[in-house]
Amino acid sequence: MQVDPRGPRFGASVTTVVLVAVLVTGSWALLAAQAVMFAIGAFLGLRYAPYGLVFKALIRPRLAPPAELEDASPPRFAQGVGFVFAAVGTVGYGTGITWLGIGATALALAAAFLNAAFGFCLGCEIYPLFRRITAKIRSDREVPA
Repeated sequence: MQVDPRGPRFGASVTTVVLVAVLVTGSWALLAAQAVMFAIGAFLGLRYAPYGLVFKALIRPRLAPPAELEDASPPRFAQGVGFVFAAVGTVGYGTGITWLGIGATALALAAAFLNAAFGFCLGCEIYPLFRRITAKIRSDREVPA
């Protein structure tokens, strides 16, 4: 599947605002809601990601067609990474381990901000490394005949 690269960047912009609100309020519920947003994009696919649906319905019709499309796998992987950080942060805030909630949220915010402001998707950059490592693990498990 190919995606308009402006869609994930829009999602990162909304995510940045949400994560700043989490850090200001310390709301585990708001962070849990963001974790759900990440989970939908990671596990169901970007076509179902709520922020992507908003982009597709309200923003993209007002823009010129994208210069090029990109593979959906790296941004989908990035959604999974975001989910892990948001889930850890939610557990931190929810159990009273505030430093864990703040730290995990701040790391997710840094990644979202990089994408929103500069178009640098940290999760997308990690994706090829993840693929190489998992391919190596799979090949090491295979027994030669």
